[in-house]
Amino acid sequence: MEKTLVLIKPDAFGKNHAGDILKIYEDAGFKILAAKVMKMTPALAAKHYVEHIGRPYYPALVEFMTSAPIMAAVLAGDDVIKKVRALNGATNPAEAAEGTVRKLFAADKTKNAVHASDSEASAAREIPIFFSACEIFD
Repeated sequence: MEKTLVLIKPDAFGKNHAGDILKIYEDAGFKILAAKVMKMTPALAAKHYVEHIGRPYYPALVEFMTSAPIMAAVLAGDDVIKKVRALNGATNPAEAAEGTVRKLFAADKTKNAVHASDSEASAAREIPIFFSACEIFD
């Protein structure tokens, strides 16, 4: 079964949308293998967003992601990476399809409610940043 990492970002988590977002994933047939509420640190952000270090928007991204709690989750299911990204919708909520997570819960392109791994390689790299093997229940 394929796995993906989902982060419910500070904007959505702070507005009490974590349960609503997880329900969308569960209603789509995906299993939650792990979930936790945490505060992202600058060091954790650097590991997760390593490909963005040095870009002009990186400091603001880290400031946002470390500003308040997030929820990290590992989801599993058939073709979960592609399907969760479709459920999330376009990065810019103004361009997201009706009923997608970002259309429902995101404020703008920066405060866009969720992150999801974009490939199997990304999921394999990202999941261990947030979860040890013993925290994931296959």
